[in-house]
Amino acid sequence: MIQAAIKPPEQHFDLTPRELEVLALVVQGLSNGEIAVKLVLSQSTVKFHVSSILAKLGVAGRTEAAALAVKQNLVRDHRPNHLAT
Repeated sequence: MIQAAIKPPEQHFDLTPRELEVLALVVQGLSNGEIAVKLVLSQSTVKFHVSSILAKLGVAGRTEAAALAVKQNLVRDHRPNHLAT
């Protein structure tokens, strides 16, 4: 009971598995082009996913989306690959 009063409930943003995958790469600082190469998608598909992510999170830009993703633990390992151990 006390924990419920202290910690607000986690928000659910209804992101698809692919959107979460794209969001994790946005958090790492990758551009749409880099995400497209990594996920073998077209840049326009990545742009669509990013737009959908921003709308679902209710944020105006990538930086705000990345910050919210980290704060809400929406992505597992948010460190760039070269820093992950």
